[in-house]
Amino acid sequence: MREVIETAPFGEKIGEGLAVVLPEQPVELVLRLESVHEGILATGTAGVTALATCARCLTEFDLDIDVDFLELFTYDGASESDYLVVDETVDMHAVVRDAVVLALPFQPVDRPDCSGLDPETGERLEPGTDPVPEETIDPRWAALQEFAQDVTDDPSEDDAQASKKE
Repeated sequence: MREVIETAPFGEKIGEGLAVVLPEQPVELVLRLESVHEGILATGTAGVTALATCARCLTEFDLDIDVDFLELFTYDGASESDYLVVDETVDMHAVVRDAVVLALPFQPVDRPDCSGLDPETGERLEPGTDPVPEETIDPRWAALQEFAQDVTDDPSEDDAQASKKE
């Protein structure tokens, strides 16, 4: 059994969309390698900082990603999907990359109470506020708006008859 602590960059851009890990961003890897009958069992954690854009307010922020992984590197490669031990070494790049990509959120938010942007002005809203849009009436229905006000102002005959019976 060996324990390894290593820090190195990916060397390539990881992820797409609103959260990515830049090529020069260092990955902190804490790894435990154990010899088992089938090969080498690699368990550990990886930590990296991703550059993310809030899906609500479009603010860029750093997002810490911590992932756990467990992978068996086999000697014989019985399956095409197996990771192999080559010359008594294991290549952790693909394992760590896959774990980090799966941990990246599809719609990251800079804070849980982010209210996003005001739909009319495009300004960032303060936390906990909801946009209150001005009520606009379609000009094609403007005449019906006057009719609705007349109906609510005048009591109907049914209401008048109901009050007489009481």
